[in-house]
Amino acid sequence: MRNLFSKTVLAAVLAVGCSASVFAANNTVATVNGMAIPQARAEAMMRQLTSQGQPDTAEVRAMVRDELIMTELLRQQATQKGLDKTAEYKAELEGLSARLLANMYVRNWVRTNPIGEAELRTRYERLKAQMAQKEYHPRHILVATEAEAVALLEDLKKGKRFDELAKTKSLDAGSKEKGGDLGWMMPNVLDQAFAAAMMKLERGQITATPVKSQFGWHIIQLGDVRDSEFPPLEGIRAQLTQQIQNERLQGHLNQLKQTAKVN
Repeated sequence: MRNLFSKTVLAAVLAVGCSASVFAANNTVATVNGMAIPQARAEAMMRQLTSQGQPDTAEVRAMVRDELIMTELLRQQATQKGLDKTAEYKAELEGLSARLLANMYVRNWVRTNPIGEAELRTRYERLKAQMAQKEYHPRHILVATEAEAVALLEDLKKGKRFDELAKTKSLDAGSKEKGGDLGWMMPNVLDQAFAAAMMKLERGQITATPVKSQFGWHIIQLGDVRDSEFPPLEGIRAQLTQQIQNERLQGHLNQLKQTAKVN
């Protein structure tokens, strides 16, 4: 289990909005040798864990309780040995305190600078426009040489079925058993030459000449084309909000650094 203070300043933003209490409604989690462990300490640790993706379950709460008990036992042992009086301890405590206050400032800044609905929708529409493109459903036959590809075109002209030729001739093990079917694809994930030839085809059309790619020689048939689907705003609201928050927070931190006098 990671230390409560080990988060970076930027990661602290994730803790915003977490449940305020995950333990029973009392003031003490446990008592160790007469020393009470306050509930607030457990709540703080749970907030950090849930911000990192841990589920809020009875098992996790039990882990937190065990961790706090062990920490208290070790704290008592360290105090008995006088380690809390050492210069090393005081230096580390000062550093932990500084990081804690920095994280608290970040959480407070995010709470007081919420992302508005208009800003969120504007970002969504911009992202949607950037991602808008066509999806293609091609099938292909891959061979090693241009001569083999030309021979395949002749076979197709003679009436042989594209899918049957793919099953017997294609070198693409991933698609040959499916008759060369590649499924729905975005052009940007395909070889550039392959994509360029594919996008020139009409539905059902086959390339008139072999297409050379880094993998070999292709005969391509376009099955269908459609507009790519973009998820609705509600489907990505949380991720988009987080992205905008991080960008705004980074901008704020950069501004603080630029205006500070650092020698």
